Amino acid sequence: MVNRIVWLMVIALTTSAITTNVSAQGPAPAFAPRDEQVEDLPEGPGRDETFGMCTGCHGYKLVSNQGMTRDKWDETLTWMSTRHGMPEIEGADRDLILDYLTAHHPPKAPARSGGFKNPFAPQ
Repeated sequence: MVNRIVWLMVIALTTSAITTNVSAQGPAPAFAPRDEQVEDLPEGPGRDETFGMCTGCHGYKLVSNQGMTRDKWDETLTWMSTRHGMPEIEGADRDLILDYLTAHHPPKAPARSGGFKNPFAPQ
């Protein structure tokens, strides 16, 4: 019986310590790409719009590392809207953003035979 009481006290103290530690850390911070500024991107029409649309959900470095054709960028915008709830971009705004992405983040040559395929890009 004494062992059971000691064991319950150990569990209670451990749980209390974990809860206190988690509470002291506070809630997880909201995503904020503070290290990225629109001025860091290549200049050109659509820079502000592209940066603003993309960084609402993730860092722009994720975008700039992709390198895709205009058609793949277009598919990706659609995929981001349907799969991840990004607001639809249509008409002249979509063309402006696609022009910017195509001009500044074109496809990259594969580093090795077969090339790397991004598992998160639309297939």
